[in-house]
This record gives sequence, structure tokens and C-alpha cells, in this order.
Amino acid sequence: ADIPVIPDLEDVQEEDLAMQVAAPPSVQVNRVLTYHDLDKDLMKYAAFQTLDGEIDLKLLTKVLAPEHELREDDVSWDWDHLFTDVSSELVTDWDLGQSERED
Repeated sequence: ADIPVIPDLEDVQEEDLAMQVAAPPSVQVNRVLTYHDLDKDLMKYAAFQTLDGEIDLKLLTKVLAPEHELREDDVSWDWDHLFTDVSSELVTDWDLGQSERED
């Protein structure tokens, strides 16, 4: 007796779901530190110079490279150009090795 019935289109149009909007999720955003902030904190706080209170990181912090030395420009790679460069360098190295053996 309970046969499922396909609803009429008129019944579905009465339910206007287009005007109903779900609430956006709430996310807590923490501030992301910049390299400059991290560098200042590293040199400022002695707590960063030891790890677990036992491992001395002072030698490591003295030789860390500054941010401007680590930045590189983005370079797009082209397979044909890259293959040509690498093969050219390999052939040059091979030729130099052959000439050294002959001398």
C-alpha cells in the first residue's frame, strides 16, 4: 500500500531552496610570521638557542643564511631548452675529459 510516488513539478517549485544559504564555516586564523619576524625572535630569545633544554643550537643559528640570500626568482622550465642545456654540458665535460686523457 505504501508505494513511493514521484512528486509533481508544481510541488517541488513551491520549495524555493535557492534563497536558502548555508552558514559559512568559522575558522580561527592565526597570524603567520614572516622570515624577518622569525629572525628577530631567533636572535632575541635565548629559548630558541637550545632544543629540549639539552641541545645547543647556537652554532646553527650563527651560520643560518639571511632571507635575502635564499630568495630566488621564479624561472619557468622548458623541456627542450633544459634537455639541450644539460646535454651540452655533458658533452663539454666529456670532451674535456677526453682531451685531459690524451695529454
